[in-house]
Amino acid sequence: MKHTLIFDIGKTNKKCFLFDENYQEVWKEYIRFDEIKDEDGHLCDDLSAIKNWILTTFQEVIKLKKFNIQAVNFSTYGASFVHVDKKGKPVAPLYNYLKPFSKKILNQFYKKYGTEMSLAQETASPPLQMINSGLQLYYLKYAKPEIFKKIRWSLHFPQYLSFLFTGTPLSEFTSIGCHTMLWDFSKNDYHRWVYQEGIDKILPPVAKNKNSLYYPIKGKKIKIGIGVHDSSAALIPYLKTNQKPFLLISTGTWSISLNPFNQEKLKKKDLKNDCLNFLKPSGEPVKAARLFLGNEYKIQVKKLNEIFGVDEDYHRNVSFDYDTYFEIIQDFAPSFKWESIEDEDMPDQTRLSYHKYEHAYHQLMTELVLLQIKCIKKAIGDDTISRLYVDGGFSDNDLYINLLSHYFRDKKLRTTDASLGSALGAAISISDTQLNSKFLKKNYALKKHVPFIVS
Repeated sequence: MKHTLIFDIGKTNKKCFLFDENYQEVWKEYIRFDEIKDEDGHLCDDLSAIKNWILTTFQEVIKLKKFNIQAVNFSTYGASFVHVDKKGKPVAPLYNYLKPFSKKILNQFYKKYGTEMSLAQETASPPLQMINSGLQLYYLKYAKPEIFKKIRWSLHFPQYLSFLFTGTPLSEFTSIGCHTMLWDFSKNDYHRWVYQEGIDKILPPVAKNKNSLYYPIKGKKIKIGIGVHDSSAALIPYLKTNQKPFLLISTGTWSISLNPFNQEKLKKKDLKNDCLNFLKPSGEPVKAARLFLGNEYKIQVKKLNEIFGVDEDYHRNVSFDYDTYFEIIQDFAPSFKWESIEDEDMPDQTRLSYHKYEHAYHQLMTELVLLQIKCIKKAIGDDTISRLYVDGGFSDNDLYINLLSHYFRDKKLRTTDASLGSALGAAISISDTQLNSKFLKKNYALKKHVPFIVS
């Protein structure tokens, strides 16, 4: 039996999976690392700790005789670069994409290259400062020239992890296309500002028609994937097994609604509504809409726990209750003031009139799902889509799924296993095995959901 090792690096959990040749999980490990501070005092992931864990774990797993490791690949969050010198050693921290961006340098950039909206349309990237990871390179050039001068290659995070094994610096479409402001979607090339600033000289060659290299170890060659952006990785199994148009809602800290069937150029309205384009591994565009769902959920649940005096895991055991929901929607009005989501309909402060946690939680989930619906509709646009897939952390949230299937009762809603989306996608992306329509049901615990009936 052949096995594929996948390192799936999220903002919170760092995960490692082993899949057999039938894509069954046979081993896994989860770990968390404390964040460290960069030179400006801002929190960021501990790159050294992640690197050491990956290399050590690989060496440990490769020694296990019961596994026959044939391939390794990597899935990570986007909007992050690792900058290395000529010897391949990092010359800067793994800067957090929420790190503040210098207003002076940002204004300088737009003065030279166009308005926020014109550049957003050309690069299919809403103006998001450090989350536009290409701007991180511009920022380093002018804010930290002593670091910028040391850079030989700026590697997107997934490709850096591959580089640890192969020593070959590469760029890859799913990382280039995730709101980086680097790619001109109309020209299918880097944007002119990248060339004018000489940024192209520190970006490795784009790996076109190549998804892996080989790494010799213990007398055999192991296939090493070039890495993939996690949201795009989550999309791969669905693309491989579906002929009919669908939308994937990949949930977690961010909820990303992905429409791989939309070929229209993003309009100003789309960009103002936080829509953007990703790229498939093939380089074709994917329309996406984002919602900071998991982050806001975490904030608000913590507040509810404190208000009602329940333990931190209490919310996990609250199931959808029709009678409670029916009470909630009578004279329904928003009650929550969001901290990380902008919404013109939210009150100026949170006001809860409920005496039971379950009622307050149903109110919270109803409001969050209504925001999710807006996000999904943005990604669908004018396309005709009748299938929705939900994976990630919210796929097993009973209220989220019941409410979503109710509000989209004109569509077929399916959920898949919460933990494996990005990792399995990364494994599939470097496999030559053909997948059939039964794959999702067999490997992803695919479930159908029937909308509840309003009496």
